[in-house]
Amino acid sequence: MNDKPIPPSPGLGAQAARLAQILRVDHAGELGAVQIYRGQRAVMSAAAGRGEISAQLADLEAHEARHLARFDELLGREKVRPTLLAPLWRAAGFALGAGTALMGEKAIHACTEAVETVIEGHYAGQIAELETRNPALAAELSEFRDEELAHRDQAVEQGARAAPGYALLSGVIRAGCRAAIAISEHV
Repeated sequence: MNDKPIPPSPGLGAQAARLAQILRVDHAGELGAVQIYRGQRAVMSAAAGRGEISAQLADLEAHEARHLARFDELLGREKVRPTLLAPLWRAAGFALGAGTALMGEKAIHACTEAVETVIEGHYAGQIAELETRNPALAAELSEFRDEELAHRDQAVEQGARAAPGYALLSGVIRAGCRAAIAISEHV
């Protein structure tokens, strides 16, 4: 994944095609994030004494659901199809969420930190790219990025880096996020 701004391709329709890529991949990312939190909540809600983390996960999911709803609107307005892999990202996100929750609260936080770190860089590149071409969308993405950074910082404060196998877990999740971004822009 390249976090640097991508210059528009030359030719008619190139900017519209790039906007479609941006909206498609960001929609896919928010869809995956909602599912990660749903998977984590499914596990934590079923466990005794996990009310506090379940409530926190519900709050994080609500932020991501708001982002997803906005991208749903933008896809419709701009007549952009979502990624064809949405069913796969739903399942993968839920599985990642449930899997990290089964590993414990620190793994939940490690997952959040890993995902949000990749997303922050991804949004930063898009913001830089859109600042002059589409300042309104750049401003919205800046707001979303700031919320993602707050999620990441909260995860770090709550012990993300103390998760069992943190380096491996974080590395695998980051690599998966980068791959999903690259694929979702085009498929």
